[in-house]
Amino acid sequence: MNIEDSGFSILPAVFLRQEMERLMSDLEQSGLKRSKAGIRHALHHDTIRKLASESRLLSLAQQILGHEAVPFRATVFDKSPRANWLVVWHQDTALPMCNRYDVEGWGPWSVKDGIAYAHAPARALRQVLAIRVHLDESNAKNGPLRVLPGTHTNGVLTDDAIEQLARQISPIDCLVPQGGVLAMRPLLVHASSKSHSHVRRRVIHIEYAGCRSLAAGLQLAIT
Repeated sequence: MNIEDSGFSILPAVFLRQEMERLMSDLEQSGLKRSKAGIRHALHHDTIRKLASESRLLSLAQQILGHEAVPFRATVFDKSPRANWLVVWHQDTALPMCNRYDVEGWGPWSVKDGIAYAHAPARALRQVLAIRVHLDESNAKNGPLRVLPGTHTNGVLTDDAIEQLARQISPIDCLVPQGGVLAMRPLLVHASSKSHSHVRRRVIHIEYAGCRSLAAGLQLAIT
C-alpha cells in the first residue's frame, strides 16, 4: 500500500519471532518507569535506541523522509486485560521540543514530565513518520489501531472535522503479525478500541523526522 496515498503501510514480516522475544525480555528487565498504558520517553533506553537506529527501520524512514531522517521519540504501548483503553479518532500533532520559542503556527504549548510540547503546523508534521514495531500480533480482538485512509492529506483538522470524516470514511483495522511493522503519517486520523482478548498487544511506537530543526528557533527533543 502506498503510504503517500493512504497515509499508512503495513510490512508484515520485518523481524523474526526470536528478535521480538528478546526485545520483550529486555523491556521487562529494563526497570523503566511504566504508566498503566506502557512506557513513555523510551528512546533513552539502550535497547529501544538501538532498535530505532536499526537498518531495517532507519532505511524505511529515510526512503520516505530523506537520508537525514532521525528518530526523536519512542513510546511502548502495552494493551492487555489489566491495562485496557480506547482512543477516540484523532491526529498526532504535539511534538516534544528542546525549548519553548514562540513561532507563528506553533502551539498551544504544554509541559509534560519536564518536556515542552507544541502542537505543530501541518508543514512540520509532514516531515514526521511513525513506525510501529509489533512485539505481539495485533488482531481484530485485541484493540488494533484503526485508521481513516487518506485523511493525512487534509492538514490539521478540528474535532468537528474529524468527527465528520469518521462518519464519511470506512475505517480500516490495521492487523499486523508479530514482528511486522506499520508505518504511518501523524496527520492520519486514527483510533483504537478496547481489547476483547486475553492476548497482550505490545507495540514500540518510534517517530522519525526529516531533521530535528523544524522551524527557526525550534528543535525537536529526544524522548
